[in-house]
Amino acid sequence: MQNGALRVYPLQDKDLSVNTLKEYWSFNVHDNDYGQIRGICSSYDERFLITCGGDGNIFTFNILSPEDVHQELKAKVPSPRSGLEKERAAEDIEDPNAYNIEEVKQKKEYERIVKEAEGRKKKKREKLIALRHEFLFLLQKNQELPKHMQLHREQYEMDHRIFEELNRQTAQRIQLVQKELAWEREKHLTGLQKLHNQFRHSLEFDTVVVHAIQSNHQISTYRLLAISEKHYQDKRARKQSEEKEIITETRQAGIFEEEAEKLKISEVRMPTTRYIESKREQIRRHIEKSDKVKAKIMKRKAEWEELYKSKPSDDYENPKDAEDIKAARENMGCYKLKTDTNYRVPEHKHVNAEKAAMQLTSLEVLIHKKKVTMNKEIMSLRDLKVSVIDEIKCLVQELKSIQAALDLSERVPLPLIPQLHPDEVPEKKFEYDSDILLKFKEEQEAKAKLQKQLEGPPSSHAFQHGFRRASSIEEIDPMAQAAGAHLMKRTSSLVTEQQQVFETEKAEPTEMELEISKRKKIKSLYLQETLIKKINTLVINFDAELRFLRHKKLKLDVQMKSADLRYITWYEELLILKNLEKHENLLQGRVNTLISEQEAMQSKLNSYLAQMEDRKHEIVKLQECEKALYANFQASLGENNEFAHFLTKVLEKKIKCMGKKEVGREADEEEDENEEEHDEESSLGIEENSGSEDKVFDDSVCPKNCNEALFRNTIQLRQKRLDIETALTEEKKIAANLRKKYNALAKKAKAVKTSLDNADRELETFQWEKQQRLNELYVVVPLKLHQVEYLVNGRMPSDFSQALVFTNQSLEYLQKRIVDLCNEKIMQREIYKKAQKQHKQLVQDKKEMEIKIRRLEEKCNHLMMQKFGRLVDFEAVQARSVNIRMEELKVQIMEKEYVHSQELKRWEERILDLQQQLMKLTNENTSKLQQLNQLCFEKQQLETKLASLKNNMGAEFQGTRTTDIKEKARLESQHKHMAHATALLREEINHFLSRKDGSLF
Repeated sequence: MQNGALRVYPLQDKDLSVNTLKEYWSFNVHDNDYGQIRGICSSYDERFLITCGGDGNIFTFNILSPEDVHQELKAKVPSPRSGLEKERAAEDIEDPNAYNIEEVKQKKEYERIVKEAEGRKKKKREKLIALRHEFLFLLQKNQELPKHMQLHREQYEMDHRIFEELNRQTAQRIQLVQKELAWEREKHLTGLQKLHNQFRHSLEFDTVVVHAIQSNHQISTYRLLAISEKHYQDKRARKQSEEKEIITETRQAGIFEEEAEKLKISEVRMPTTRYIESKREQIRRHIEKSDKVKAKIMKRKAEWEELYKSKPSDDYENPKDAEDIKAARENMGCYKLKTDTNYRVPEHKHVNAEKAAMQLTSLEVLIHKKKVTMNKEIMSLRDLKVSVIDEIKCLVQELKSIQAALDLSERVPLPLIPQLHPDEVPEKKFEYDSDILLKFKEEQEAKAKLQKQLEGPPSSHAFQHGFRRASSIEEIDPMAQAAGAHLMKRTSSLVTEQQQVFETEKAEPTEMELEISKRKKIKSLYLQETLIKKINTLVINFDAELRFLRHKKLKLDVQMKSADLRYITWYEELLILKNLEKHENLLQGRVNTLISEQEAMQSKLNSYLAQMEDRKHEIVKLQECEKALYANFQASLGENNEFAHFLTKVLEKKIKCMGKKEVGREADEEEDENEEEHDEESSLGIEENSGSEDKVFDDSVCPKNCNEALFRNTIQLRQKRLDIETALTEEKKIAANLRKKYNALAKKAKAVKTSLDNADRELETFQWEKQQRLNELYVVVPLKLHQVEYLVNGRMPSDFSQALVFTNQSLEYLQKRIVDLCNEKIMQREIYKKAQKQHKQLVQDKKEMEIKIRRLEEKCNHLMMQKFGRLVDFEAVQARSVNIRMEELKVQIMEKEYVHSQELKRWEERILDLQQQLMKLTNENTSKLQQLNQLCFEKQQLETKLASLKNNMGAEFQGTRTTDIKEKARLESQHKHMAHATALLREEINHFLSRKDGSLF
């Protein structure tokens, strides 16, 4: 069976000898190379034999009985064929795609099964069509019946479980299909999302065109792209900085509140008594009173100082007038032409690339904001149209129901329901449902068929397929048509019979019914007219809204166009500024460095001036100290002192104190190549300079009859004088050095100032050149003919190069300013006259007030001399109060005493507790000693008893003494234990008694 061949041996009486196995039938059913037989088995009734091969084929054979084999299948030896040598050998099939015998059989079997299935399907379809027509006939018949006799749709259902099962199976199939197509769906959704992100993600508003209903007017939205992320980042940064500032402010406020609460809590928790509180209240009142008096005095002094400060000098200028002059100069405007050589760009009009970029961004944001606002209004108009269409649909439906009760002659034609155009809802282009997809599929199939027809005649296979399909349809349709015709005949006959029955049942209406019908008719006519008017009103109002918004958008279009032109101009300016930015940054950086250097030098000059002023004050102080020293010396000498001349010489004697100094002098390298160093050292010595006198006196010894204390005082004063003189010379040297540094720095500052002026001039020249470059740009200014007033010989020139474009606002402002200046000139003259009169009056009032003040001062001094005998400073008397510091210290002492007393009470209570504990321990120790004494007494008794027992032993106890030995051992161990406990108690008692303070802890 390795070659796929099957052998069948005919056996008789189950004889399995070798001779019986010679004859057999062989069947080559499986593949010779790969069809090894893997399994053979018979059916349960042993009528069939099944083989399975390695080539994947399974074959079934009929097993015949021996009688059938002999009767029907007797082997016949075929007669030999002649002419086999001349016959051509069969060609082998080498095409790998050609069908083999097995595939041909499988294909025929498959076609047979498909044909049978199609036949069954055809029968089922015919049956279903017949049932459907019958069901439709029943539904139509049910509709023709009166309402109370009609059957509901639910009553047609024989078993609701059938529909539930069908729905469940449909849902399962749908779910299965969705699972099978999930990957494809996700793939197409991802592709759609990528396309959306590429082309529509940055689109904020698409073009939406809203059409009028009765006219051809229309309005469309602006197609807008979203603003770049950079702008939003700038906004977020600003918001975050503002939020940080708010958070810091709130935190600071919270910290201050917490500190205030802590202070309040500390004040509340501070332990004070009533007396201390009253003292504090008394001190607080004194402080408040003195503070009020001092504040009053200081306020009066401040008022006087402010009054003296507010006194204008001779060259005083009113700040209000100076501000008005400054404002007039700033707001008057420079109306020089920018092309003029004398034109200088003001500092606030300097433009750089950064400012131009910000200007462009702000313009772009403003344009975007305007367009977004207009788009929102147009979208709201579209929503209004949708609501109007819905309302018209409802009204038309109501109108239809009303017209159903009217005759055809009385009915007004129904107004047309407006529809939304496709360009009004562009977002629905990307929305789809099953109907749209099916329609799209049909369109694609139709296009494909048309394309095939255009390409050429169809193939035979397509022709056969179409023919078969057409034949099947033709086979089905006649039966359906016959069934439909039969049903229609039956329905028509039934309808005619019912109409005849209804006609016979109708009767003539009464007068009341005629009146009611007439009233209903009038009401229906009125409602018909009202609804038509309402529909027309809705349409007219919507068209009016659209025309108004269209007019508004036209104005906005003009503004947007001018804004776009301005944007282009500003963008060209930005390009020019970016080209000039590098050179401008260099000049501006140079100016900034010079300004910072000038500020640093100015701060140094100010510091030098402050140091020089300090040195001057120090020199003045030292000179005053020297004068005070001489005055003290004169006071110590007294009058008519015979040693005055000697002591004066001693005081004025000059003593030089020279320390070690090293002075190195280095010659210049250009003049002398060698360097020489000179060191001068001198030890501390005393050199006496007698001045212009020849005699030398000894100042180390006090002369006779001279006061020793006065002499020592003079020596000390001389030492102080020498110290003051050395300090004075040092201060003068420092002041001279500071002056030299100040002068050198002032020269440098002057040079920096000149270089700064040159840099400013260069920057100003560069700004003028930059302005000239900007002037070369063309600026579009839309003008109307009535705005042009540049005429030559009464006509408009063809060349406007010499014309000047001036805004109406600036022209009106200049004309108004001329009138205002004339009025202001007249008003200033009147004010000047009033000020002269007021000045004369004030001078006269000042003289009278000075006389009055002098008289009051004399009167006050006279009264003080009469009452006090001398002049008194009332301000000092009023400001004087109790010694607040001393009172506070007293209160603190009282608080400390109170705290200490409380602490002493606590310590006394603790001492009492410890004494009680000591007494308790003492009692316990006493009881333990008594217990020890009792134990010792018991021990002694036991020892005596034991001794008596040893001496009085009988003969009966001469033998075994095991019980006595055990008892003795027990008593000895008890004795040892008691001795050990006694020793421990003694140690503890000695330990407690040895403590000096007697405390237990």
